[in-house]
Amino acid sequence: MAVIHRTTMQPTKLELLATWLPTRDWYTGREEGPSPAKAGGFRLDDPAGEVGIEFMVVTDGPETAYLVPMTYRGAPLDGAEHALIGTSEHGVLGTRWIYDGAHDPVLVGQLYALLRGRAVAQAQSVNDTPDPTVSVSPVESASGAADAELVRVTERSDHTAVVVRASGAPEELTLRVRRVLRAAEGDGEPGRAQVTAEWLLPDGSTARGPYVSLDV
Repeated sequence: MAVIHRTTMQPTKLELLATWLPTRDWYTGREEGPSPAKAGGFRLDDPAGEVGIEFMVVTDGPETAYLVPMTYRGAPLDGAEHALIGTSEHGVLGTRWIYDGAHDPVLVGQLYALLRGRAVAQAQSVNDTPDPTVSVSPVESASGAADAELVRVTERSDHTAVVVRASGAPEELTLRVRRVLRAAEGDGEPGRAQVTAEWLLPDGSTARGPYVSLDV
């Protein structure tokens, strides 16, 4: 179980994202520059208890919401320099290396486990509390392999394609991590394995739509 510490981070996650977001192909940009605000998301637990996993939604202006999955590590992740969002000093844990989680095998493995019905979305700011607002349409059935290995990552104009190979499966699967979130009716496309959740709009209302879907 991940432990959420009530402490400081310097720089903050939003300060790091204000610098990092404009470097992304899917960031639409604003004339006044980025001013991200936290607007929702959820967490997943790392079974080994070593890596923090968070799916954070940030709004930037009145219309656009971005999904930024992040991992928090106590040491650099080998070979992932290109995915580093930045480092921050945590008031309890010390230096944390913060990565774009779509490139982190721990987050990807737990995301696939969530889609297999083998992991539970946790509240973003409360310890050991499932988030009831997150809906999961799982892969086929809850049986079968829950483990998946990260194969490659490709950035697109509005999403990140994360290709995985499930243990014991001959074919590759693609997790489509939505970067630019869009509201949808109900819980997304019927028959498709996906994760659907809410986010807060700048006017105080909420929207709901797919965060992640699975392409077979």
